[in-house]
Amino acid sequence: MNECPHVDALPHPEPAPLSDTCPECLAAGSHPVQLRLCLECGHVGCCDSSPLKHATQHFNETGHAVIRTFEPGESWRWCFVDSLLV
Repeated sequence: MNECPHVDALPHPEPAPLSDTCPECLAAGSHPVQLRLCLECGHVGCCDSSPLKHATQHFNETGHAVIRTFEPGESWRWCFVDSLLV
């Protein structure tokens, strides 16, 4: 995994999740495939394999660049700006 400049700008410690599932999916009556946690603000959104892609939508609306998986047993992070695992 490579580093990107956006990782250094993340809050420390990691923000607490604002939800335990994708609130936008709940409101729309949709079901997330997998969840992603915004490492800048704690927003929980669904992945791009989900019908509504709320994690990417959150990035497009806020510019919050780095997410991590919110799935049990996984620990990877992704930077939308640099399109790489960090």
